[in-house]
Amino acid sequence: MNQKAGFVCFAQFSDWDPNETPPPDEDVEEKVGQHLADVVMIFEDGRQEVQRIRRRFEVNSPSTEWGHLSFAALAHIADRPSQLTDSLRNVMGWGDLQQSVLDNSYSAPVLWISALPNPHPDRVLRALRLQAVSDDPVVVCGMTLFHGRGNPLRYERLSLYRISLPEASGEDRWKVDVDLGVVARTYLLSNFDPSSWLTAAGAGLGQHAERNGSARHLYVELAASPEATLILRDTETREEFEFDLGQVVSGSELSARSRGASIEILEREKVWLHGQVLDATTHRPTPVRLAFRSKEGRYIPPYGHRTEVNAGWFQDYGADVKLADSSFAIVDGTFQVELPVGEVYLEMSKGFEYHAVRKKLNIAPGQRDLVLEISRMADFRSQGWACADTHVHFLSPSTAILEGQAEGLNLINLLAAQWGDLFSNVGDLFQGPLTSRDGETIVWVGTENRQHILGHLGLLGGHGAPVYPMSASGPDESYLGDPLWTSLADWADECHKRQGLVVAVHFPYPTAEISADIVLGKIDALEIRPSGGYFNTLRFLDWYRYLNCGYRLPCVGGTDKMGAWTPPGSLRAYAYLGQEEFNIDHWAAAVRRGNTFMTSGPLLLFHADGHVPGDEITLGAGGGTVEVEAQAASYVDIHSLEIVFNGKVVAAREEHGGTRQMTLRERVQVSGAGWLAARCASRLGPSVAWPYGIEAHTSPVYVRVPGQELFSASSAAYLLTLIEGAETWAQNLATRPDAERLARVLKVFGDARDRLHRRLHEHGIPH
Repeated sequence: MNQKAGFVCFAQFSDWDPNETPPPDEDVEEKVGQHLADVVMIFEDGRQEVQRIRRRFEVNSPSTEWGHLSFAALAHIADRPSQLTDSLRNVMGWGDLQQSVLDNSYSAPVLWISALPNPHPDRVLRALRLQAVSDDPVVVCGMTLFHGRGNPLRYERLSLYRISLPEASGEDRWKVDVDLGVVARTYLLSNFDPSSWLTAAGAGLGQHAERNGSARHLYVELAASPEATLILRDTETREEFEFDLGQVVSGSELSARSRGASIEILEREKVWLHGQVLDATTHRPTPVRLAFRSKEGRYIPPYGHRTEVNAGWFQDYGADVKLADSSFAIVDGTFQVELPVGEVYLEMSKGFEYHAVRKKLNIAPGQRDLVLEISRMADFRSQGWACADTHVHFLSPSTAILEGQAEGLNLINLLAAQWGDLFSNVGDLFQGPLTSRDGETIVWVGTENRQHILGHLGLLGGHGAPVYPMSASGPDESYLGDPLWTSLADWADECHKRQGLVVAVHFPYPTAEISADIVLGKIDALEIRPSGGYFNTLRFLDWYRYLNCGYRLPCVGGTDKMGAWTPPGSLRAYAYLGQEEFNIDHWAAAVRRGNTFMTSGPLLLFHADGHVPGDEITLGAGGGTVEVEAQAASYVDIHSLEIVFNGKVVAAREEHGGTRQMTLRERVQVSGAGWLAARCASRLGPSVAWPYGIEAHTSPVYVRVPGQELFSASSAAYLLTLIEGAETWAQNLATRPDAERLARVLKVFGDARDRLHRRLHEHGIPH
């Protein structure tokens, strides 16, 4: 006492209001606003002022029912931020962790902190007298004076500060606290050079952040009273630097009280914008993937999207995505966003047929609208093509529609699946496909049927009941002790009965029964993933081995999206429908015909003697010359274009500096039966957490020579070994079903082996 003060602050609690939970037969009102006590402020000149203490205003009970917080007091345990990586006492609390904030108002027992305004802050306060005015008690546990003029319990909106550190160092060295507020986030930012970013070649791909082992600036987001003090602590030297936040003004740095460090506020002036993204051709709103970044490089999401995107498995399947270390929001062509006045940087893309955008925006004070444009570089749909992601998990069908439109996809195959005792998207199987309003994007819910040794199949576009069970014989696909209910071959047969398409997903893995199913003609297409290595990986080499054994297998592309680490369609398949109506049946038929290409960016067309992939060319004995042409266009630079015959490069073109358009025309000598295909690649990327290369590959044009059958003895031996391995596992390690089911599974391996043996005999190859 005996000093001036702006507020008198109490830590206190009251008893419980029995009327909050009345007996069944009583009609009573809650005692909200009940006058419980008075605080009499006695000033040096003898004058007195009275402030009331009321239930659920200045005081409350130590534990409260939900929805019964105080109007003029806060719980003594402050709300605080949480991190997506925080440990959990109980994993069932994972959902709460996604909020990135902990509301501690209901953490019992609670003291209630109230700040009673002093009506005469310029007078010396000599004494306080507390007077009960009700039989219901108030327990005062503590009291203090606040000398500022603003309510110490009221914080200003979240603000961004930049601290210039005494020396360059890592983030872990520094701890930031604030006495009247809460620190939401602290972080370092990677070096962001706007001029080089704007002209870099990888627009739309995202970027890997430069890992700053040390930096001179620490960024702090906090909500605090204007009269708060921010404390920067050096955990190595234990030195402290204090800043009076009320003295920080825009455009200048404030030194700490003890010097050595300084602070400035960023983005003080902001505007709330209503935005549109227009297709430059139609001038209509169009869905896109976009990101706003501050001039320091900080991601600013549109409203309704996360600041920190959770890219964990089966964790965040909303309309957000993280490419490398770059976050993006998927919007439907309209959005709302709060942006700082001044320079803001935009990155925006819409799949592989639009020019990706990077540009600088200048946001004006008072601005209310923002109109953006994105322009096409190609229109394959108008030329009879449809593009699809063959392999997506976890999204809701409606979110999949939005994300598909934003990525320029015509079809998303959303696959229900079993993961032990977890079943995903099963509830979406029974309502039929979902189609966008313009009819250009379809989400079809199929199944991924999986066995962890034998292989995985995507069963796409089937009509009628789903093919169950979706997994067999134990983790990590089915549950402990589940038997080997069925073979992949039986799953494929059931899909074909439903007019569906059978795809060997993420081919060739797992490498086992898939070999038998290809030999038996059960597989319609292979999902090929360009996982780096410039086509010199098993994903391509095994495909070539099957083709060189005479098995005609078109390629498709699917992301296997299981989290926000990739957008749908970052790996996709184009299939040529021609004049046929776009629907799932015509798309599946187009894949079976084989005029497809898989791509993670480039658009690739191929002709051989005027024939397209899936077609057959007939040459005379000894082969001949074939005129080949490949055309590639890409929204990012590509560097090579090649023609392969039976897996070997027979024509190539390189552009070391990179180009967006490339054509290759040559006459190549073909020695006999085989296949021709085109492939192209970029040195950019990888573009997502799974290291996809930026590549494209067409399905083959097949070369037929009368009297010759394409066959590779070494590849056949490899397939026989895989079949033997699958059979060995099924006989010795698989959890057995009944004898009849087991016999049916084993018959698959026997039948495939017999077919290969017959072909070896036909070619006179000892084995």
